[in-house]
Amino acid sequence: MTISGPTRMVLRILTIVILAFIYIPLLLVLVNSFNVNKTFAWPPRDFTLEWWRRAAESQGALDALWVSVRVGLVATVIALVLGTMIAFALQRFSFYGRDSVSLLVILPIALPGIVTGIALNNAFRTIFGFELGFGTIVIAHATFCIVTVFNNVIARLRRTGVHLEQASADLGASGFTTFRLVTFPLIRSALLAGGLLAFALSFDEIIVTTFTAGANQQTLPIWIFNNLFRPNQAPIVNVVAAALIVFSVIPVWLAQKLSGDAEPLGAGR
Repeated sequence: MTISGPTRMVLRILTIVILAFIYIPLLLVLVNSFNVNKTFAWPPRDFTLEWWRRAAESQGALDALWVSVRVGLVATVIALVLGTMIAFALQRFSFYGRDSVSLLVILPIALPGIVTGIALNNAFRTIFGFELGFGTIVIAHATFCIVTVFNNVIARLRRTGVHLEQASADLGASGFTTFRLVTFPLIRSALLAGGLLAFALSFDEIIVTTFTAGANQQTLPIWIFNNLFRPNQAPIVNVVAAALIVFSVIPVWLAQKLSGDAEPLGAGR
């Protein structure tokens, strides 16, 4: 389909406007993290690294960061194991209710976060009698992290098919050997991409965490929200937000490269 010159120009302008609307506020956060003025007066009259130094020494921010990292890592491991197992079960086997199971697996990430948070809070406290804390945060995050791993793995399994695994079995390889030498290399980049996205999703989550964290655990997004409107903490919060903007780009970019640039089977022959 050929696009006319005026249409192409309009599309370019719309693209620039949309990207500017998204990224200019993020750029302002980065610039204000060096703004010498606590109220972030614009334009900045001078720049300083003082807020970055204070952020690095803020025990509350460091503790919350450590909680977020631990929760993200454990939830990602759980999601990798369960998401991969579910993907294999739904892709490689036919059974009654398979489509319903697939819908139930994907549903948690489609539900509003506040609905999921309230439901998990009620389940933890009234049904299971759990005390809200680190474990309940991990379980809550794993429920939606599983979806990202599941989607990546099942998409890769649909692309690769079963021919190489069948050939391996015909040559006498055991199921474990086939998985280790054939299946795992085929899905390795999908697992890594799913894991990176799951960790990023867990690290940034705040709504579900609010309902499942309890009083003794505080992740970094919750720490940011609690300190956002405190005048003395505002510059530190701005620095933490700026750092998260920079570091959040890395797992998303890697996941995109891994899931989109995989070499097709038979390439290079």
